[in-house]
Amino acid sequence: MVKSSRGMLSRRTRKLKGKSIVSVAQYVRTFNIGDKVLITPKAKREGLPHLRYSNKHGIVVEQRGKSYVVEVDDYSKKKKVIAGSVHLRLAS
Repeated sequence: MVKSSRGMLSRRTRKLKGKSIVSVAQYVRTFNIGDKVLITPKAKREGLPHLRYSNKHGIVVEQRGKSYVVEVDDYSKKKKVIAGSVHLRLAS
């Protein structure tokens, strides 16, 4: 038998099904430090955060290159997630 792949998106692609449409406006979107954002992963691999943080709210802490560092509450801990602007949107 052939061994199955152990790549980054193996066994996770169903969670991203139907989320592949990305506009140019999402690529050039900018956020300010202190903005509240929602992590919504799209099917683009660049700047993709781990899927355990999907639909989590956080605060933008800093900008690293084209990506943003978002501070997310994970139960009693605060964690920093690096995500591209495609995978973020402003929380209402």
